[in-house]
Amino acid sequence: MIIDEVIIQVEAGSGGDGHVSLRREKYVPKGGPDGGDGGKGGNIYFKPNPSLNTLTNYAAKKYYKAQDGAPGGKALKTGKNGEDQILEVPPGTIITNSASDQKIADIINETNNVLVAKGGRGGWGNYHFRSATNQTPREFNPGQPGKKMDLRLELKLIADVGLIGLPNAGKSTLLSRISKARPKVADYPFTTIEPVLGVASYHSQTFVAADIPGLIEGASRGRGLGHKFLKHIERTKILAHLIDINEPDILASYQVIRGELKEYSPSLAQKPEIIVLSKMDTLSNTDRQSELSRAKKSLPKLPILMLSAVSGEGIDGFLKIICNTITK
Repeated sequence: MIIDEVIIQVEAGSGGDGHVSLRREKYVPKGGPDGGDGGKGGNIYFKPNPSLNTLTNYAAKKYYKAQDGAPGGKALKTGKNGEDQILEVPPGTIITNSASDQKIADIINETNNVLVAKGGRGGWGNYHFRSATNQTPREFNPGQPGKKMDLRLELKLIADVGLIGLPNAGKSTLLSRISKARPKVADYPFTTIEPVLGVASYHSQTFVAADIPGLIEGASRGRGLGHKFLKHIERTKILAHLIDINEPDILASYQVIRGELKEYSPSLAQKPEIIVLSKMDTLSNTDRQSELSRAKKSLPKLPILMLSAVSGEGIDGFLKIICNTITK
């Protein structure tokens, strides 16, 4: 199961306390302060891990803390810095401060770790407080606390193509045909209850396709599986809108989904789109052409093609148009 939103608490390490000590050496009768500084607390970092595609690891464990810095020692020894805590998340994870709702980072393909919470500074030892009038100071600074906050992690899958359409339009069957993904396929609505990713190839090109479930009229307002998964097609380069070729009103089916996209996000509705009439194997050649002509009259400004994920007809043309579009 894909878990795509969690709230966790992170706490950077606190700095170590400064040390109080007075030098006691042979032949140095008066000595002097030699207390060292505390070490710095560890930071909290996030980094993308391409092998992950869910936030499941963060659903059970909710609290993460970096190591505290060690206190200073005598002979001006600085305490050891605390170890950093590096948290791995799937590419496409958005990190937000849940209290202020301020976005902190969008983890896509960073090569460097992203700092989210900084560790506390180590305190000064008594050596820093020496002066002409205070030659044996016993003051020190405690270490500063590390930053602590509640974070909302939200995953938006990164895919080149979003497969959208009404339930049972054939999205899962198509994904299983063009990739090694094996989503559940059945002849009843809402077979797919979570997004599924698959890597498809056409000659020397590859692309990632996402099967997006739960789109019905009212999805953007929470009906069906709701708007929960609409966010997963916000990063796609192209939308492949599947419509069952047997639909009595192709235009009406198309408008249902388009209405939900526009209501959820106007920018999402502006993405390049192709219309895919699925299940062409269920009709005769004559009926196929009749339905294709009807669809082109209803949607004259959009590229329209037919295919059958069961028989494989039209698959090559589908892959070609997808690759040509995403490489423009």
